[in-house]
Amino acid sequence: MQNNILVINCGSSSLKFSLVNPISGQNIISGLAECLLSVDAFITIKHQGEKKKFNLPTPYDHQVAISALVNYLIENNLKESVSALGHRVVHGGEKYSQPTLINEDIKQSIEQLSKLAPLHNPANLQGINAAEQVFNDLPQVAIFDTAFHQSMPKRSYLYGLPYHLYKEHGIRKYGFHGTSHYFVSREAAKIINKPSKECNFISAHLGNGCSITAIKNGKSVDTSLGLTPLEGVMMGTRSGDVDPGVIFHLVDQLGYTLEEVNNTLNKKSGLLGVSQLSNDCRAIEEAAQGGNKQALLALTLFSYRIAKSIASFSCNFTSLDGLIFTGGIGENSNFIRALILSQLSLLNFTEDSKGNKAMRFGNQGCITTKDSTPCWVIPTNEEWVIAEQTFKLLNKEN
Repeated sequence: MQNNILVINCGSSSLKFSLVNPISGQNIISGLAECLLSVDAFITIKHQGEKKKFNLPTPYDHQVAISALVNYLIENNLKESVSALGHRVVHGGEKYSQPTLINEDIKQSIEQLSKLAPLHNPANLQGINAAEQVFNDLPQVAIFDTAFHQSMPKRSYLYGLPYHLYKEHGIRKYGFHGTSHYFVSREAAKIINKPSKECNFISAHLGNGCSITAIKNGKSVDTSLGLTPLEGVMMGTRSGDVDPGVIFHLVDQLGYTLEEVNNTLNKKSGLLGVSQLSNDCRAIEEAAQGGNKQALLALTLFSYRIAKSIASFSCNFTSLDGLIFTGGIGENSNFIRALILSQLSLLNFTEDSKGNKAMRFGNQGCITTKDSTPCWVIPTNEEWVIAEQTFKLLNKEN
């Protein structure tokens, strides 16, 4: 019997999954159920180089999606190879800094932490409950997106707010994309042949959501995302850092409701808001190259905010082993990477133009010159991290 881990990442209307060998990282199958809770619900499964799409039956929910996945596993003689399930859970608060075996108490904690992640934790819990119905004989493990950042010191995670708001209500920076930053920092340590606990990196996870993390001696010591995924650098549709007074101005002077403010900052800002075109970096780059000044402005703001964040995080180090780009934009946009590096010459970053252009579509490597501080593009693999950590916990290796 194999020891594959079924990795589940559940959203409010989607369910992403992968069947992963935790030792090799091999992705045996992967897929996505989309448009859940609507009549358009469907599931796509990638297996052995082929992609298959199936419409989902009523009631079009997460339970139906899990059942469709199980049926596929059975039909392809894969169900018996599943030894456990690893669930991505966005928010673990201060309570969870390690992979955790799921039981009723853990599920209650995830539900209680929903107040810190109302868009994510309830959906993650839906995925757990749905999976338990059909895999009730297998262990289920929660891997928290905030866990890697629980090593941050108070100077990094506290806000300049009345202290009782932290003590009584948990209002502090938690950070996200933890499994991604963890993975790429370990891969970078292998590249320079140093133990991860001796390595200092700055990691930039750039996609529709973006975060920068300072990793000192292998541990997160600061990160750009905060109490919610709205803080930090400019993103696909999120504003990132703004003067909090903007909120009061929108409400008091422009008549916005709080719901409209929330929607504006989270869904109508960032690359989409500034470019007035799209939140897709590829479309904006194409428009900018065609002479669209608003598109170029959006990319200029985006790259500057990221470079500024990277530069500010350098205050955590007396020496830096390198910078890492990952995520959809970080892995594929040589244009954005070049813009960012051009603003970091004080930190001794010099782009190798040819090397930078070659790093796309899953390629990994260095994109700076030999006399520069190293900068690498490293494709992230959060599913492997979840599978590996689930396997290690259950085998007492974690």
